[in-house]
Amino acid sequence: MSRLTQAVVLLLFGGAVLRASLTDLYLRYVKEGLRPFLIAAGVLMVAAAITTIWYSLRSSGKSDEEQHDHGHEGHHEPRVGWLLILPVLGLLLVAPPALGSFAAGQSGSVTAAPSDSDYPPLPPGDPAPVALLDYASRALFDDGRSLTGRTLKLTGFITPAPDGKPMLARIVLSCCAADGRPIKVGMTGQTPIEVPADTWVEITGVYSPQRGKDPVNDVDVAFVEVKSWQEVAQPKNPYS
Repeated sequence: MSRLTQAVVLLLFGGAVLRASLTDLYLRYVKEGLRPFLIAAGVLMVAAAITTIWYSLRSSGKSDEEQHDHGHEGHHEPRVGWLLILPVLGLLLVAPPALGSFAAGQSGSVTAAPSDSDYPPLPPGDPAPVALLDYASRALFDDGRSLTGRTLKLTGFITPAPDGKPMLARIVLSCCAADGRPIKVGMTGQTPIEVPADTWVEITGVYSPQRGKDPVNDVDVAFVEVKSWQEVAQPKNPYS
C-alpha cells in the first residue's frame, strides 16, 4: 500500500473517531470518562494524515518531473489497497447497537462487590433512582437494610432468564464494550411479562429478600419486587 493510501485511511479513521467522540456515539464503545482521550487521539490521527498527504503529494510532484525528464513510466501501487477504506467508511456511516440481551444471556452476571463501609443513604425523592449494580450490592451484602422502607426506581433492559421469566439487566463496562459484563436483577410482583427482549423499561418497586443464582457463572442474583413499570427509550449512555 502506498503512503498516500495509508494517509487517506488514517484520515478517515481519525475522522470516524472524532465524529464518535464529539457526539454520544462513543458511548456505544467506551466508558464516558474516556471521551477526552478519544478526542485527542482523533485530532492526532487527522493531523498526522494531513501532514503525510501533503508530503506525499509534494514528493509525487517531484518524482513525476524526474520521470518525465528521464522518459520513464511511473510505478503505480496496486489499487486493491484502497479497499481498506471500506471498513473505515462502515465505521463512519453505520452505528452499531449497544450490547443487549444476547450478550447478557451469554455472560454470567457481574459479582456485586460489598462496600468497605456503610452504604450511604439513597438519593432523595420518591421513588429514589438507584443503579442496578448499586441495588444488587445493597441487596446482597447489606441484606437490603439501606433499601428497606424506600420506593425505588430502576432502569434497564429486559433479558430472559433460563426459565423464560424476564430479568432486568444492564451492561457494566470496565473500560470498553469488549469487556462488558451484565448485571442482572430478578423480578417479582407486577413483572413486565411478554415484553420483548432488549426492551428498555423503568420499574418502580421495593426491596425483595428473594435471591437466585445465575446459571452461567453461579453467582448470587438479587431480586426486586415490582410495583409498576413502563417502557422507556434507551438512555443516552446505555452502559453502567
